[in-house]
Amino acid sequence: MLTLKQLRYFSALARQRHFGRAAQDCHVSQPALSLQIQEMEAFLGCQLVERRRNAVALTQIGEEIAERARRILIEVGDLADHARHRPNLLAGPLDLGVIPSIAPYLLPAALPRLQLYHPALELRLRESRTETLLDELVAGDLDLALLSLPVERPGLESAVLFDDEFLLALPASHAAPPAPIAPESALAGENLLLLEEGHCLRDQALAVCGLVRGESRRQYGASSLSTIMQMVANGFGATLLPRIAVSVEMRPDMPVRLFRFDGAPPSRAIGLVWRRTSPRKADFAAMGALFSAIGQETIAAGAKWFDRHATPDAAHASGRRKAAS
Repeated sequence: MLTLKQLRYFSALARQRHFGRAAQDCHVSQPALSLQIQEMEAFLGCQLVERRRNAVALTQIGEEIAERARRILIEVGDLADHARHRPNLLAGPLDLGVIPSIAPYLLPAALPRLQLYHPALELRLRESRTETLLDELVAGDLDLALLSLPVERPGLESAVLFDDEFLLALPASHAAPPAPIAPESALAGENLLLLEEGHCLRDQALAVCGLVRGESRRQYGASSLSTIMQMVANGFGATLLPRIAVSVEMRPDMPVRLFRFDGAPPSRAIGLVWRRTSPRKADFAAMGALFSAIGQETIAAGAKWFDRHATPDAAHASGRRKAAS
């Protein structure tokens, strides 16, 4: 008889392509995992795995079985979630993924409130890049992801929580950009400081500035917005700073000037993503409402900082924008 244990072991082996690492993932010994795979092959009457000296390859039928096993395990997990969490809102384990350009700006305010309002929630956080989080969401390793929308993956649903406006960050020694302030003209000839490859914020900034990946301009890459802002402060170039990051990344004595763009300012949509088959949509709606409220508060705090500390040129640009609206 085929068992869920065998499906879990085989799914781990399909991911790792190595018996030792798969056994570690499943917290069992390698001989125990190998025996279960052999019994699974005997029951199905086909070879699933090609055993090599230093690695594992799946046969053609093995690849097909691995995909079916993945879907079955997700369905089983969703079934268990439905039974456990139906009576209570935001209770029990929940695996949440967050991208690095959101986590440090929303989580410090969100986590205490989640603890206060939902003490039965066992939140497990995973911070990583968008593509990694989406892969883990589809695989059933995450329940929910907080990231920048839109995303295009079959089997996933999403909801927009709030819009996050981009600001232009320049060294204090830099002359004010000519009005009207537009991304293409404001950053013309500048060293554009961006997050390294793989971060969605990098691609969004390139799109906002009308640039393409691999263009011949110098584009420095960093692993965090904090690093980028320090580079701007030291005169290495310019960047786009999301509004939610202002109150964390900016200090009154920091030699950086922020400017708002004229017209319809560029922005990104922040939202939640989950599997369409998940039974925990009421939980996700409750968490979305909380993140939305905190996002709006964070953006408002950034706006207050901007109004309080903006240089005359930046304030003038902001005033022109308000008058136009």
